[in-house]
Amino acid sequence: MTTSLNESRAICPAPTQTRRSAITIKPQVGSNKMKTDAEIRNDVEIEMKRDVCLVDPSDIAVAVKGGVVTLAGFGNSWLDRYYAQRAAKRVKGVRGLANNIQVRRTTGDQRTDPEIAREAVAAIKREIPSVADDVKVIVNDGYVSLEGFVEWHYQRELAQKAIRDVKGIKNIVNVIGLKPA
Repeated sequence: MTTSLNESRAICPAPTQTRRSAITIKPQVGSNKMKTDAEIRNDVEIEMKRDVCLVDPSDIAVAVKGGVVTLAGFGNSWLDRYYAQRAAKRVKGVRGLANNIQVRRTTGDQRTDPEIAREAVAAIKREIPSVADDVKVIVNDGYVSLEGFVEWHYQRELAQKAIRDVKGIKNIVNVIGLKPA
């Protein structure tokens, strides 16, 4: 029985949720030495391969200098970009992270900005109708910015979660603010 991409991602937490890794990279016993850049790079690559949420890390390159990890290459969706970053952040010894992964639009994913915006607005209305009028969706070349003001932090997170599966999104920036009490 094969599992579809959407079914396998159903077990993955939303980008606004946190989850501890099921695996850990064990440090050398009896040693307090810092990891080398090569060790960190290897650990990040292993962590990305083991992350069930990251569909195909083979197009993602990892570079490390001074404990700062740079991820580069291509992902098939905004979620691939997010899950690769999340995997790298779990590795002990990572002091900083630059995510330069680009989202590659596949032929079936070619969507215009208005199509993406309409679907994102509809998803927010469906998931959190109480604040749908307070959240604005701005799309520029597949890059989505969420703006506006809501009363609670969880509403900010729900807005981002609501649009995470919209096809054609390259990246999401959530700048929704909280209304003053």
